[in-house]
Amino acid sequence: MSEPTKNPATLIEAVTYFADEDRALAFFVQMRWPDGVCCPHCGSKRVTFLANQRRWKCAEQHPCRQFSAKVGTIFEDSPLPLSKWLVAVWLEANAKNSISSYEVHRALGITQKSAWFMQQRIRLAMQEGGDFFLKLTGDVEVDETYIGGKARNMHAGKRKAKGRGAVGKAIVMGLLERHTEKGKSKVRTVVVPKNNRATLQPIVKQHVAAGSNVYTDELASYTGLSPEYVHGVINHAECYVKGTIHTNGMENYWSLFKRCVKGTHVSVEPFHLFRYLDAEGFRFNNRELNDGGRFLKLVPQAVGKRLTYKRLIGENPEGRLAAGSDAGGEAAAE
Repeated sequence: MSEPTKNPATLIEAVTYFADEDRALAFFVQMRWPDGVCCPHCGSKRVTFLANQRRWKCAEQHPCRQFSAKVGTIFEDSPLPLSKWLVAVWLEANAKNSISSYEVHRALGITQKSAWFMQQRIRLAMQEGGDFFLKLTGDVEVDETYIGGKARNMHAGKRKAKGRGAVGKAIVMGLLERHTEKGKSKVRTVVVPKNNRATLQPIVKQHVAAGSNVYTDELASYTGLSPEYVHGVINHAECYVKGTIHTNGMENYWSLFKRCVKGTHVSVEPFHLFRYLDAEGFRFNNRELNDGGRFLKLVPQAVGKRLTYKRLIGENPEGRLAAGSDAGGEAAAE
């Protein structure tokens, strides 16, 4: 196994760097096991590298003695080489408005279905880790938006059934911690079933520390936050900014996310919406890093996560699809 050299800093460097499968493997091994390779099943470091198979063999006695670097990661059981996986990770991490599965399929020379499955696994790695459990503090903007097609673009029958406005659309709630001394603003998003008080207020209390300044629009569902938070309300019928009270930061994020959905993916199934939110949130929250920095942050997050195709499409043990799931996802739209 060759030793990794200087990490790539641009896309063309990444494509050239990872074209050598041994170098791609050495890079991922260094990222996954900086203190030396250990068995993912028992944790033993008494392992032997089998160069002809690009695998390791554990000296301990257990059923799964041989393992590859992909075991226990989003790459597990994938026949695609790391040389293609790592380039796909680079593309998804650094495409500001995401990237179409059809574009990945053409760029990497794989099927569109494989590209779509690959991207959904990468989006799993882009989910927030430990920081997600730390509560937001200071000035926090809270706002919700609706994701779905415009009524005027629907068939007359569907338009009549769904009506106008937010009816029939997916609801997403967002919380944005404004610029602080610790860094740039950070955002969190949650897909919610309803926009009523019983749904939205527990999410605010789960993610925002008591005593923080919470800014919302005039939606009645936020009424009652005052005892626990300093609650500022902006009435958009009157103005959009009143001193420090506004939700413009969160509105800006929604515009970025909708550009991603409408411009790149055209249409996203509600069943998979949270995955696209995770990806956009990762790119937004790490926007101060350069392309190489975002890539280096994302690769270690691929460890300890697994997504099978049946789970992705919502197939239950009987082989049926869960309500609202779609094996093609964005495929039909793209």
